[in-house]
Amino acid sequence: MSSEDVTRVSVKILDKEYHVACPPEEQAALKESADYLHRKMREIRDSGKIIGTDRIAVMAALNLANDLLKAKKQEVLVETNLHGRVRGMRERIETELQKTRQLEF
Repeated sequence: MSSEDVTRVSVKILDKEYHVACPPEEQAALKESADYLHRKMREIRDSGKIIGTDRIAVMAALNLANDLLKAKKQEVLVETNLHGRVRGMRERIETELQKTRQLEF
């Protein structure tokens, strides 16, 4: 990616503006991510339990990392369950096909 392939995008998080280099096709995702982070940080700030932008940012990052790890674990569980169900279906189909072949003889 060359410097010609990126543009500077301004995003605002907790009343502070950041300029981020971003490919044009990813600008919408960047803005959506920044808005999501802003909302999460504002929730933490508004709870009044944590003071200081750095601490709020770290807490938001920890919460988001935790959410991501939970989602990945859930994805693995769903995938494992799906593979098991497909394997079971395949075995039943093969059993029925064998029965059909035996009837043909």
